[in-house]
Amino acid sequence: MMKLDSRTVASVVCFLTFCCANLATAESISQYEAQVQTNVMVPMRDGIKLATDIYLPSRAGQVVNAKFPVILTRTPYEKGGNATMGKYYAARGYAFVAQDTRGRYASEGVWHWMTDDGPDGVDAAKWVGEQTWSNGRIGMLGTSYVGGTQHALAMEGSPYLKTVIPVDAVCNMGYASMRNGGAFEMRFWNWIMLNSGRGSRASRDSATASVLKEMADQRHHYLSLLPLRKGTTPLKLAAEFEDWLVEAMQHGANDQFWAQNNIIDFAHKYQDIPVYLVGGWYDSWASNTTASFRALKAQPRKNPTYLIMGPWIHGGQGDGAHGQVSFGDSAAIPNPLAWRLDWFDRWLKDDQQVVGQRDPFKSPVRIFVMGTGDGSLTEKGHLKHGGYWRDEREWPLARTTYADWYLQPAGALSTAMPSAAGGSTSFQFDPKNPVPTIGGNISSGNDIMLQGAWDQRGGKHVWNWLQPIPLSARNDILVFQSEPLRRDMEVTGELKVELWISSNAVDTDFTAKLIDVYPPSSSVPGGFDMNIADGILRTRFRDSLASEQLMTPGEICKITIKLYPTSNVFKKGHRIRVDISSSNFPRFDVNPNSGEPLAQHRKTVVATNTVYHSQMYPSRIILPLIP
Repeated sequence: MMKLDSRTVASVVCFLTFCCANLATAESISQYEAQVQTNVMVPMRDGIKLATDIYLPSRAGQVVNAKFPVILTRTPYEKGGNATMGKYYAARGYAFVAQDTRGRYASEGVWHWMTDDGPDGVDAAKWVGEQTWSNGRIGMLGTSYVGGTQHALAMEGSPYLKTVIPVDAVCNMGYASMRNGGAFEMRFWNWIMLNSGRGSRASRDSATASVLKEMADQRHHYLSLLPLRKGTTPLKLAAEFEDWLVEAMQHGANDQFWAQNNIIDFAHKYQDIPVYLVGGWYDSWASNTTASFRALKAQPRKNPTYLIMGPWIHGGQGDGAHGQVSFGDSAAIPNPLAWRLDWFDRWLKDDQQVVGQRDPFKSPVRIFVMGTGDGSLTEKGHLKHGGYWRDEREWPLARTTYADWYLQPAGALSTAMPSAAGGSTSFQFDPKNPVPTIGGNISSGNDIMLQGAWDQRGGKHVWNWLQPIPLSARNDILVFQSEPLRRDMEVTGELKVELWISSNAVDTDFTAKLIDVYPPSSSVPGGFDMNIADGILRTRFRDSLASEQLMTPGEICKITIKLYPTSNVFKKGHRIRVDISSSNFPRFDVNPNSGEPLAQHRKTVVATNTVYHSQMYPSRIILPLIP
């Protein structure tokens, strides 16, 4: 019989307990049927009407004559897709309301990225709260953009809103996940290219929809034709989508343009209600999810803010394998509706036996610590990276110690300060040949990006790096790696890389990626270079994300690259690796190095970029270590 260590046993027990609790909840509370009213047109303050579906508890085909708490979701992705969810919650004593956001699918008006969702959310909540079937207590749920509509309403404030569960939610867009260190995350270019022809006003004409679909089908070719110029592509047929994308790609400064859902700077505006933030180490909004938690916890709030971070990709809470890697069955939350039901029962029905009693609500912070697997392969060929759940009280963890790992000459990485003669390493960055993206914190990557944990090696799965060649072989990537570790080392927390750099260009990018290097084994004869976290900085934003300043060619300066947060055990025998380069495409837009206004360039410049690693200029990654 296989012997299990104590952490594995604890994980299995927690998982089984969690499953049993949720199964009991799902079986015992179902007491109604559901009756649906579709396309109820709800008026907003400016007269625009938003299409709304309403699921009400019923018996024998008749709506129950009672007042119920309400679960509200506001989505740009077609409200009818929430039918299963609506029937589930209505059967358990909730009114469920799904609404198309402004300008999407059956709703009137013109779509704008998030900026209408605060006022529209307030108006929708007021309408819902005043209905005869509503008891005036509203909770919200949803993922990604639909998580963002929750933040938008919570920051606007409504007396009817009592709790939210934003999953992988849109927030803090000028800091990361949309503008990231001043660079633009190309998944939003991809989102616009896809959604301009799905559910938009333009798509209601079949001929126009066909043209927009053809454009979307040719996205790989359009990627080589950037920057996007207004009126020059079929996107002009969906004017509001083109207008937003052009402006967003040209607007790098973290200012009023990105103020919507800026929780970091405006946490005091966030309504004092119970908040359950859900994120993943490989989610596109991971750094903003943890940043929002820190910002809300710093406020004098009466109600609790909870955080759970799993090893998940965007919206992937129900799976334990992401990319080429398995984190084990315990990594998955098996029933996405049931655990939300527990939260709503606590805050909308005052069930005292849920939060604080059952997983995953026993502690305000719950994290999945990755990396305790044995490195073998599953039946599906996933690398067993493994991991386990752990309850914590805060984020970052109070017991964290921070260790400087310095970039050294000849590609070494160690805790020793570089020598006085440590020197520097230069490389050429050609914007026409960017480093390809292989995995990472991706959403809306449909067909152009891979999500999650991947061996940093090309192949047929990487459209812009088709050969089975490791990225480390490229001459425009500086690889710094440690000796094989003598003991396991847990890295849990926020990550940043501080570099001393120079360039012969007036503007360029620097990227950093943290990698867990598996040694060769019978399972992975060539080893496995697993991406853990990455980040970027556009040097014109080196001093401030709020304003631009071009560089002086040849001038040495210090920059900070914020990587996405993580929790990972680098096991004994593995190496810690940091890759430095100047591109990661199409995760981020490519800097032309010309210094022209953002996303308006006509030329590209091959830049010679330099990273310093000496006693005078000690470049480093700062690792948050857990004893």
